[in-house]
Amino acid sequence: MILRVNGDISRYYVQTLCLLFFPGAKFREGEVASPTVPKVTVGVRRFRNGSVRGTVEIRAFGKVTSAQETVSPSTDFVTESIEKIAVGRAMFAAGKELFGHIPLWGILTGVRPSKVATELIEKGNGILRSKRILRDEYFLNPQKAALAVSVANTEMILTKKLPDRLCSIYISIPFCPTRCAYCSFVSYTSSKLLSLIDEYLEKLYVDLQNMVGIIRDLGLKVATVYIGGGTPTVLSERQLETLLGKIAALVDIDSLMEFTLESGRPDTITEGKLAVAKKYGVTRISVNPQTLSDEILKQIGRNHTVADFYRAYEIAVNSGIPDINVDLIAGLPGDCFAQFSHTMDEIIRLDPSNITVHTFCVKKAADILRENSQVYSLTGGDVGKSVSYSQLQTKLAGYRPYYLYRQKNTVGNLENVGYAKEGAEGMYNIFMMEELHSIFSVGAGAVTKLVARHTGERGESHITRIFTPKYPYEYLRDADGIRDGLPEQGKPSVRERIFAFYRENGLLPKDTE
Repeated sequence: MILRVNGDISRYYVQTLCLLFFPGAKFREGEVASPTVPKVTVGVRRFRNGSVRGTVEIRAFGKVTSAQETVSPSTDFVTESIEKIAVGRAMFAAGKELFGHIPLWGILTGVRPSKVATELIEKGNGILRSKRILRDEYFLNPQKAALAVSVANTEMILTKKLPDRLCSIYISIPFCPTRCAYCSFVSYTSSKLLSLIDEYLEKLYVDLQNMVGIIRDLGLKVATVYIGGGTPTVLSERQLETLLGKIAALVDIDSLMEFTLESGRPDTITEGKLAVAKKYGVTRISVNPQTLSDEILKQIGRNHTVADFYRAYEIAVNSGIPDINVDLIAGLPGDCFAQFSHTMDEIIRLDPSNITVHTFCVKKAADILRENSQVYSLTGGDVGKSVSYSQLQTKLAGYRPYYLYRQKNTVGNLENVGYAKEGAEGMYNIFMMEELHSIFSVGAGAVTKLVARHTGERGESHITRIFTPKYPYEYLRDADGIRDGLPEQGKPSVRERIFAFYRENGLLPKDTE
């Protein structure tokens, strides 16, 4: 795709708008114009009275559409600048004319649509007015506006009385028994790479010990621990016992709000592993079928059967671990509404405490793109109907949405939603998505997210990310990790970077230099 941006507006933001109508589009520099290459031209002009005019022209498929929108300053606008609102509305109008398609999330393109709803509520708009603003000013479908406001309201209730100086810990186990065709996570499956697990764990233990030391020196209290991947239950029972024992020796497990062990692949779950998890205080696990169709599971490379899921779920229920999450994906290749609704009904019948419904999303590194480059879809076929069905059925079954995020290039430009029975909400998910406190991470591909609330411009949060080496080989070769005194030449250690962030934001304890 050729994209021309004229005026003071983020090019990245304009790209996300283009993806509303051109899912999977690439924005390559030097792209040559041709009848098969869409071209989008965007302009922004600010007037003396503070209003802004956005203009958009789209040339694609032998057609040309254009639109312009002038927007005046309004107290209804929150996170997005007035320039974004003007250009978003112009893109919405031009794309709608060209395709006859109305994006259900209107002109909201970010990962966190509930953030806008939260800010609207915090400004005193109330539930009904916040829904109206999302519908009328941001062009959200009424159902999506209601979902965003519901999630925002639930999150505010769950987090309003949290104590200060909390943090969470994420531990990465980036190994899986097989790689799903749609997956882009840093996860590894070959026998040679799986043979690295013991060596990987030894380094992980040292880095975890040092990270917990940093947390202690900062005077922070650990609220949640999340072991993710990959599939952490790819570890043997012995390896899992050692890992959980190391964590229990470093963290006060009894004081945690939540302790999660991702065990999403049913083919890795055994009675022994979950008994170890229960022994060391794990309170939340995931058993993820994605679909209850053996044919679709085979197509997407899951390498387990529906029967495997039922077996694993029964083990999970009998383990005594209180909260069980089940992940589903709407819009998988080969899926349809009849099959998805059957899956949804069956999962609700099992009555887990959490159900997470994802919309199928393919990242550029996913294997499925090598076989099917046409997996991206503007309307998504049955996916919209499937997602709506999941929202209705979970509500009727007593679940409420508490966690919401979106990704680029999802089928139908739809969302991922976590539903939970009251009191069973996954708090780590809220902390991570809403950036309420720092997440300290260890392991290959893990990202430490440092958060200082209400310290930046306009009272916004100040956030810094620290990345660990992406691949296990790189992670094992890394001489620094989070160790003290071994940084790369001229580069501060992770500990120094973390303390610098807390110092700059006035968050160091008084007795800490």
